[in-house]
Amino acid sequence: MTYFAPLSRMIALAGLLVSAGAASAPAFAAPADVALLQSYLGDWRGRGVLIGANTETVVCRLALTQGNQDKVNYNGRCTLAGTQLSVAGTMAYVEANKRFEAAMSSNATFTGIAVGQKRGGGLVFNLRERDEDEEGKDINISAQITLSNEAINVVFEVVYVDSGDSLRAEVPFSK
Repeated sequence: MTYFAPLSRMIALAGLLVSAGAASAPAFAAPADVALLQSYLGDWRGRGVLIGANTETVVCRLALTQGNQDKVNYNGRCTLAGTQLSVAGTMAYVEANKRFEAAMSSNATFTGIAVGQKRGGGLVFNLRERDEDEEGKDINISAQITLSNEAINVVFEVVYVDSGDSLRAEVPFSK
């Protein structure tokens, strides 16, 4: 089994907070879309597990604040086995693309854009990326972030293409 180094764990942690980032196009959302995003403003805390070669506890904080042009900004931090990951960005309804988007950047050099869709009374953001780890090995990264029923739930997975080894994290957030 592949040894999951601190940078691999940081990439995994980055996915936990991918629920926002820097959307590049102007956002012109309908009032209901803006209200849906803004209903998640506030301070969030999460605790979950990262399962890979070992199982480890993940502790996260996430702050969603009002941004410019109907966007929601966020700042987040997760801690895992002494490793910290910080992420920041915005999420918005991007009229030009007719969809919700959340893009992010992190201190683990991970960036990505998640596409969001309304489901029930909430939003579900999905991210699919292919990248390389610190050793140059190809990895597939996927994340699903669900904003529903006054809660945020994150499921994140990193799969090493050659070996099939994986890291999977699940973290529920609450206010």
